[in-house]
Amino acid sequence: MKGTVLHGPRDVRFEAVEVPSILKPTDAIIRVAATCVCGSDLWPYRGHWPTPEPVRMGHEYCGTVVEVGDAVTKVKPGQFVIGSFFSSDMTCPICLSGYPSSCVDREQVGAAQAGMMRVPLADGTLVATPGTPPAAMIPDLLTLSDVMGTGWFAAEAAEVAPGKTVVVVGDGAVGLLAVLSAKLKDAGRIIVMSRHEPRQNLARAFGATDVVEERGDAAVARVKEMTGGLGADSVLECVGTQEAMMQAIRSCRRGGHVSFVGVPHEVKIDGQELFFSHVHLHGGPAPVRRYLPELIDRVWNGEIHPGKVFDLELPIEDVAEGYRAMDERRAIKVLLRP
Repeated sequence: MKGTVLHGPRDVRFEAVEVPSILKPTDAIIRVAATCVCGSDLWPYRGHWPTPEPVRMGHEYCGTVVEVGDAVTKVKPGQFVIGSFFSSDMTCPICLSGYPSSCVDREQVGAAQAGMMRVPLADGTLVATPGTPPAAMIPDLLTLSDVMGTGWFAAEAAEVAPGKTVVVVGDGAVGLLAVLSAKLKDAGRIIVMSRHEPRQNLARAFGATDVVEERGDAAVARVKEMTGGLGADSVLECVGTQEAMMQAIRSCRRGGHVSFVGVPHEVKIDGQELFFSHVHLHGGPAPVRRYLPELIDRVWNGEIHPGKVFDLELPIEDVAEGYRAMDERRAIKVLLRP
């Protein structure tokens, strides 16, 4: 079998790897129907996120169960399933409180950029679709494994609600699907921060009402101007950089809510500024598993099409080109088919 392996900065190879097998009785093996390159994959790809090398890549996946361990009872061979990038048992106190991505027994689910993969804690991690999906639906379902679920969490954590004014910082796949999530929650006004016309167009298609092209202090000033000097009710930070985080906090009104779902890199927040901003701040790894049943239903019923964020599709053997395209911002998000 072949899979995607990162050997060093900008050195991605599709090469021979070990065929996955059942290691624990709670495991499942799935045949991957589709996977993709995530924006967070670009951090190690660019050398900004130290990893042991070589390392298997990929954490977004959907596919068909081919084998299960002896303790697995809720999923079975032949089912089409979607899972999160963290495994979860869905029985521990943390899972039951709504945060399965911090399950006490969680494992990182990786090595998804391949033809087959192992999923730990299969009964808690995987959710089956009502049937075998048509090929055209698979991109939509794939987004639920991470970026759609993360965008949904961004909206929930920032308390997006009917009539509220929302700002989304970031125009990658997560930011765009945060726009869609805000729309689904009936936000009154959705302002997306973006400088790229194709992404602006998709954001508007997903429900954005306004676009701000400025960055930093200029972006904050523009948002304040658009909101009568107050700032937005909810701000969704979907990047993970220092500039994006401060842009988010400073664009929020006093007493408003800021969510942060971009993996932070060298982000530091001044305690006094945060204290006097009076904002509610909440984020972290999205509890994607919590949202899978609802989001699967929305996709299955044709209510949403989050797979529109995939603007480049490649055979998985061309995965290196997929990484290059996203690194160079020639693609929003790359779909890979084994």
